[in-house]
Amino acid sequence: MVKYFNPGRSFPAVLSTGVLACGLSAGACAAESAPAWKLSGFGTLGAVHSSNRNVDFISSVLKADGAGHTRAWSVDVDSRVGAQLDVATGRWSGVVQVVSEQRLDGSYRPLVEWANIKVQLTPDLALRAGRIALPGFLAAEYRKVGYTLPWVRPPVEVYGALPIGSSDGVDATWRWDAGGLRHATQVFHGQADLDLYNGLRLQASGIAGLAHSVDRGPFSGRVAVLTGNLTTDVGKDLFTALRSFGPRGHALADRHAIRHRRVSMLTAGFTHDPGQWFVSAEAGHSRSTSPLGGTTALHVGAGYRHGALTPYAGYARVHADVPAAEPGLPAAGLPPREAATVLALNAALNGYLSARPAQSTWSAGLRWDAARDIALKAQVDYIRPHGASSGMLVNPQPAFQLDKSTHVTSVALDVVF
Repeated sequence: MVKYFNPGRSFPAVLSTGVLACGLSAGACAAESAPAWKLSGFGTLGAVHSSNRNVDFISSVLKADGAGHTRAWSVDVDSRVGAQLDVATGRWSGVVQVVSEQRLDGSYRPLVEWANIKVQLTPDLALRAGRIALPGFLAAEYRKVGYTLPWVRPPVEVYGALPIGSSDGVDATWRWDAGGLRHATQVFHGQADLDLYNGLRLQASGIAGLAHSVDRGPFSGRVAVLTGNLTTDVGKDLFTALRSFGPRGHALADRHAIRHRRVSMLTAGFTHDPGQWFVSAEAGHSRSTSPLGGTTALHVGAGYRHGALTPYAGYARVHADVPAAEPGLPAAGLPPREAATVLALNAALNGYLSARPAQSTWSAGLRWDAARDIALKAQVDYIRPHGASSGMLVNPQPAFQLDKSTHVTSVALDVVF
């Protein structure tokens, strides 16, 4: 069984090593008379409980609801199923991966995560075209395959900063050796267009960047930089209403609407995993001309393997460098009905801005490798939003108190097949 939590091995490497090996060497499969096909899959059945009934805990901003207000226990936070088809012949290989999990419209409509073709030009240089995972973080290519992770889910503070996990475009990867390290340098360019709900979309154009990873024995590290132009209609009705209040309303709408806003990210991370224990750390900083502003996020975690059991712990934090609230439109001197409308719009605007993340999380858990390709995990999280932000929590209710801790308990059954 392949050891889990090895950032040097993506999900295809965990499940389809024999197939992908054909694509890693220019002549490795020259003798094959027909393409080699491999169908594999993965799944997580999870249940999450939150102590706070006035807000929902979610694992991604692209989910409709979670545990807490909507329901005390939720199976939607982490549950998913995915299938992957790999094919390889000679220098060519291809992959299609489809994942079904809760989306913003509440459905489990499947989404094509990957769909690309690769050609191995030389033993060390490969080109790909199609839908490709963005290499922003260590677990970028297998973040949805719970079995490959020691914890229940990737830290939302870090991975939530990049809700777009793949782009449609091209990339090139060059592998080389220097200084006793195995290097991989990847450049990429593409775009993304996500259907959120009710016709609303999240679009990113001109995505471009570079990622560089190094490996030596149990050590793996990665640094990446990427940029793109972000556009979304989320908040459209609010901004239309604000613009009806003259120049001040137009200024507020123009300031906070996300239309063709440049977003840039710098990330770095490493893991050291000699076998019986492991330690990892990741950090990321984003800058934006949008109302999202910039954020700084980090995560550190460690665990110790004792037979089939792995206790682990971690700490994560994210901080936005822009305020999570503002005065909005002035209501003084307005007629009562108009003043009430202005106050409602200001409340809606500050609810929109409170989603700028600022929170910290302490986590502890236990993984049990119950059988080959099956792992059972239990995890507790102590989450505390900071300032006027609701952190990574959503659907806040009138009784929700900012800067108050939330306790989350999760159990998950992870399988690969």
